[in-house]
Amino acid sequence: MFGVGFLSRSAAMSMARMAKQLKALFAGLRLKPDHSGIMGHSNKTDTQRLNRNEPLNWNESFEKLLSSQNGLCLFRAFLQSEFSEENIAFYLACEDYRATKTSQLPAKAQKIYQEFISTDAPREVNLDHMTKAQTLENMKQATPGSFDVAQAKIYGLMQRDCYPRFLKSPAYLELVHRTRTG
Repeated sequence: MFGVGFLSRSAAMSMARMAKQLKALFAGLRLKPDHSGIMGHSNKTDTQRLNRNEPLNWNESFEKLLSSQNGLCLFRAFLQSEFSEENIAFYLACEDYRATKTSQLPAKAQKIYQEFISTDAPREVNLDHMTKAQTLENMKQATPGSFDVAQAKIYGLMQRDCYPRFLKSPAYLELVHRTRTG
């Protein structure tokens, strides 16, 4: 990541706002005092609750982070703070696509392709030319697996690159500290 000196003043201010929002999101989580593992909302506040061990589990694997509703939410906020939220958005769009009724697959595939893969996509993900071409070819006969290769590449990118940075982020480390001392 570039230092603030490489950013325009407005970009630096935007990053600072995103960092504050991320920290506020992490700070808003309240740890459940019991170990029942049941998530919910408190009757007294509208604050999301999480099991005391949940943040520690996210460190075990990327899959455990994504399978946790709270983990996914916080990881997405982290990616927004790094201006790479399109990766998790694409991954989740592919998950939703896989569960789509067959009759709706072609239209949904076109929408995902236009939003995330095409050259002029507003939220273009980082895929090589061969993967883009293969995905476009797969869409000619839209199936639930049309985006599998592209999704796997973005998953791998997040797992190798974004996930380790998330685990080292001050907000995550602070949450882990609160988990251990709370």
